[in-house]
Amino acid sequence: MSDNGFFGSFGGKYVAEVLRRPLDELEDAFNRATIDAAFLEELRLLQRDFIGRPTPLYFAENATKALGGAQIFIKMEGLAHTGAHKINNALGQALLAKTMGKTRIIAETGAGQHGLATAAACAKLGMPCEVFMGEVDIRRQQPNVAAMEMYGAKVIAVKSGSKTLKDAINEAMRDWAAQFDTTHYVIGSALGPAPFPDMVRFFQSVIGKEVQEQSKERKLDVAALCACVGGGSNAIGFFSPFIEKKEPRLIGAEAGGIGPGPNENAVRMSGSAAKDGIVHGYKSRFLLDEDGQVAETRSISAGLDYPGIGPQLASLGLSGRIEFRAITDEKALEALQFFARQEGILFAMESAHAGAVAMQMAKEIPANKAIIINMSGRGDKDIFITSPVFRPVEWELFLQSELDRLHQGVDIHYAKALPSAQKNEGNR
Repeated sequence: MSDNGFFGSFGGKYVAEVLRRPLDELEDAFNRATIDAAFLEELRLLQRDFIGRPTPLYFAENATKALGGAQIFIKMEGLAHTGAHKINNALGQALLAKTMGKTRIIAETGAGQHGLATAAACAKLGMPCEVFMGEVDIRRQQPNVAAMEMYGAKVIAVKSGSKTLKDAINEAMRDWAAQFDTTHYVIGSALGPAPFPDMVRFFQSVIGKEVQEQSKERKLDVAALCACVGGGSNAIGFFSPFIEKKEPRLIGAEAGGIGPGPNENAVRMSGSAAKDGIVHGYKSRFLLDEDGQVAETRSISAGLDYPGIGPQLASLGLSGRIEFRAITDEKALEALQFFARQEGILFAMESAHAGAVAMQMAKEIPANKAIIINMSGRGDKDIFITSPVFRPVEWELFLQSELDRLHQGVDIHYAKALPSAQKNEGNR
C-alpha cells in the first residue's frame, strides 16, 4: 500500500477542493471493502464465473525453441471476459461503487479495453455507464466502440487536445467533479489521485497472485516477468506479489514509437525526456514540453501513448526494482507476428511490446529458467491498426466494399427497425 497516498515522492491527491470529499469517501469505502468478507466473496465469485478466472499460464513451446535460451510462458489475460486484464479492475470498482450507493458509472478509455470492460461490468451489475474516449482513439478502435455500445454504454467522443487518452481523462475528471454525489469514476490505470493507484493495484493483483501459484505448481524457476506499461494497470497487478522480493527481474516495456525524438514515442522511464510533474491529480514522471505542458506522444498502440506513468511504477523504476525498456512500433509488430505464427496467439499491440522484450532477453537467460509475459489483451481489437500494415491492398479493398455496401442501403432496414441503434447513433 502507499504511504498516505505516496510512493516515495510520487502520488498524492493534487486536486481541486471539490474532489477532496469524494476521494476521501472513496478511500474509506475501499479500505473497508478490502477487509469485508462478504464483498471479497462476491468479488471472488464474479471473478470466477463472469471474468473466467484463473486465466491459464501457457508454455510457449514453439517460441521457446525458435528463440533459444529461457523457457517462454504467457499469462493469458486475453482469455478473460472482454479480452483483456481491464475487466479485473473495472468489475472491482463497479462493485465497490454499487456498495457505496452510486447510481452512475463513468470511465475513460484509450485502446478501448477499459471502456469495454467497464461497460460489460455495468451491464452485469445493472448500472448506467458513460465512457469518454478521444476522437482519434474512436477511429482506430471501432470494434471496441461498437461492443461498448452493444453493452448499453454511451460513448462520448472527446474532441479537445490530442483527442487521445489524456484528454479523455480530463473530460472524465470534469464530469466527476460536477456529479460525484451519484457518480463513480472508474479510472482504468494505476494512476490518478489517491486512492486510485492502490485500488487498481489491489483489483489487478489477482494476475500476479495466480502467476505466483501457477509457477509454484509447475516448479518454475522464474528469471523475469515482462509487461507493457502505459499507465501501468496490467504491470502493477502482474508484478505486485514480487515487488518486495529481490527476484525475479521485473521488466516494463514502454512505447518507443517511431523514434527517440520529441513527440515520437511515449518513453517516460527508459529515456531522459520525462520530468517530474503533477498531472491528472498526482505526481509522477511525465513527458512535458518546455512550457511544462503535457507533450504529444506517439505509439502504434492506443493503450501505451499516455504521457505519464503510475506513481508506484515510477518510484519502483527510480529505485531500480523495475527495469524499463523502450520498444519501437516496428519491434512490437515483429513480436505480434512472431507469437501469432509460432503459437497461434494474437497479442494486443500493447502486449506485443512485452513480447518483444521477452524475445530480446530469451538468449540471455539459461534454458532451465523461465520468462513470463503478461499477455494483457488479445489483438482482434487492433484489426484497424494491423491490417493496413500487414495487408494494405486487401484492407483497402475490404473497406471500399463495405462503403459500397452501405451506400447501396444493404441492411439499413435492420438499423431502422432498432430504436437502440438510432439512440446509439446520437451518442457519437
